[in-house]
Amino acid sequence: MDKVIRILVANRPRVMRELLLATLADRPDIEIVGEVSNEAEIPASVKRTAPDLLLISLDELGQRPKICDTVLRAHPDIRIVAVATEHNRSVCYWASLQLDIHCSDIEPSQEGILGVMRNIAGAGGVA
Repeated sequence: MDKVIRILVANRPRVMRELLLATLADRPDIEIVGEVSNEAEIPASVKRTAPDLLLISLDELGQRPKICDTVLRAHPDIRIVAVATEHNRSVCYWASLQLDIHCSDIEPSQEGILGVMRNIAGAGGVA
């Protein structure tokens, strides 16, 4: 990776958040800029920490989490990865220049999330 990727972790439940933090903490190309336990705090935390990537929970399959619209409209350069652990699914969300929100399924693994990070580090547009 060409740059340090700044990540805000806002997954529920707490154990999932802690597993993600532990997995990412030892990587020299990643900076964890914060941890959020309450979804209502995400917009303010994103504004304050300016992450490149936001990790959230995917609660309902087939539905974009509402927080994606809020965050991507205010911060269109961020990427959001939503993880549904009980369904073994991960989705990346991003905004285009016209502020349309797009999504792409990604491999539900550490490698899938790292692939999104590599795109960010290489200044790629899509997941």
